[in-house]
Amino acid sequence: MGEGQRLVVQLTRRVVVRHRLDADDASYRPDVAADRQLDADLELAVALADAADAVTLAPFEARRFTVSWKSSDRGPATEVTEIDRATEAAVVAELAATRPDDGVFGEELGVSGRAGSPWQWVIDPIDGTSGFARGIPVWATLIALVHEERGPVVAVVSAPALGRRWWATTGGGAFADGRRCQVSDVADLAEAQVAVTFSPGWDALGLTGALVELASSARRARGFGDFWQHALVAEGALDIAVDAVGVAPYDLAAVRLLVEEAGGTFTDRHGVATHEHDTAISSNGHLHAEVLRRLTG
Repeated sequence: MGEGQRLVVQLTRRVVVRHRLDADDASYRPDVAADRQLDADLELAVALADAADAVTLAPFEARRFTVSWKSSDRGPATEVTEIDRATEAAVVAELAATRPDDGVFGEELGVSGRAGSPWQWVIDPIDGTSGFARGIPVWATLIALVHEERGPVVAVVSAPALGRRWWATTGGGAFADGRRCQVSDVADLAEAQVAVTFSPGWDALGLTGALVELASSARRARGFGDFWQHALVAEGALDIAVDAVGVAPYDLAAVRLLVEEAGGTFTDRHGVATHEHDTAISSNGHLHAEVLRRLTG
């Protein structure tokens, strides 16, 4: 682990402790069952992210892995590596030991843990495997604890190649490397910074032209993609992020909580607040209705 990554881990642990102390503050708003201690779950999620980073970063930097392809019922075939599988296996093993009464749903290994539990850990071991495979440092491990009724309640997003980490708890706010996140207040699309991820799914919906028009109407359009576009919305650096068609819960659960706890809005293209559908749009809230109007189709 490099010096920059050690600092990120230290900041994460410091805010975990601060979050525990904040529970005595009048502004603290616990929104989950009284028998669940989210500070402990956040601390565990941080430890899981540390374990994931220990598996992912060195092979990425050394370019020491093999790329293969897997089919998907949500879109085109995608890249996968043995590092994806090893990372998820490490996280799942730790959850089996520490949270045996919870369920687990991961991109590579599927469903495990206790069937029927109202609590499920949703894991994407490497979000952005395509970039990982090409040496692009924009990839992350996404970890979320989801309640069957309340949705995501704990999230950690760890991007070790960027030296960045984000986390959030329901009612506890969202943080980026120890700094509280807050979405922007930009309310005019002509002044907005927008990220758009084009995909064959948008072509199939006949909405690629609408995406182009949305991007052209903004002050500036980028293609950050994957987790990073939503994290940047949470930080207030971007105002709108439109993801690819074909996303899955493990792509979205963690970043949904980041955006919502930063004061933003996260929905599918029809305006449903969910991480379970195959489209995702995040925004600062002010511009959300305009984006939906353009992309409802």
